[in-house]
Amino acid sequence: MDYDLSAFMHADGWISFITLAFLEIVLGVDNIIFISIVTGKLPEEHQRRTRNIGLMLALIFRIGLLLAIAWIIGLTAPIFTLFDNTFSGRDLILIGGGLFLIAKSTSEIHEKVNNIHKEKKASAAHSFMGVIAQIIVIDMVFSFDSILTAVGLTQHVMVMILAVIVSMVVMMFFAGSISRVINRYPTLQVLAMSFLIMIGLTLIIEGFGIHVNKAFVYVAVLFSLTVEMLNIRLRSKNGS
Repeated sequence: MDYDLSAFMHADGWISFITLAFLEIVLGVDNIIFISIVTGKLPEEHQRRTRNIGLMLALIFRIGLLLAIAWIIGLTAPIFTLFDNTFSGRDLILIGGGLFLIAKSTSEIHEKVNNIHKEKKASAAHSFMGVIAQIIVIDMVFSFDSILTAVGLTQHVMVMILAVIVSMVVMMFFAGSISRVINRYPTLQVLAMSFLIMIGLTLIIEGFGIHVNKAFVYVAVLFSLTVEMLNIRLRSKNGS
């Protein structure tokens, strides 16, 4: 692994940087959706600050992991075997993160469908810390996935770091708009949480050593989102 900026002296370095930045933005969509959902329960005046903190934590995690890239690669080494399947530290992290995503999203869908409104007994600070704790957990899981993708594209750590920084700046710019749209329409919230369940399932499957092409997941979600946006527009016209 190289830790200098020499990669930017060549066209290949710039191509890797642009490709990786684009992929980081695409892979960060699920992170933005999760952050939008968990921050949606906070008072409106706290949501933007919490979203930015969540994305900044993701940036810090990813840069830290990139600087410890040798340790990350070491996590792919087998730890134990169960039913003829070998499991590494990365596998356990993916499986745990997938279970967390499925449990959290299922709970949120249950509340939406059954119109459950829990009493806000906790203080604002306690709620804020609870949301940050959830964001930290999921940032860790998504960061591992992101870093392993980066390693497959380039051996230049500085290219990875700068691509991650650029992608995070872009996501912070659009996170507010995405969050407002998701939280405005209950059907989009359920769709977003269903997407997170699919992502959680793919993480678990990958944790068991089966590669899943996430392009299929993103295409399916994009199709569902397009249909739902048309439905929202149609309902708005009929209601006007």
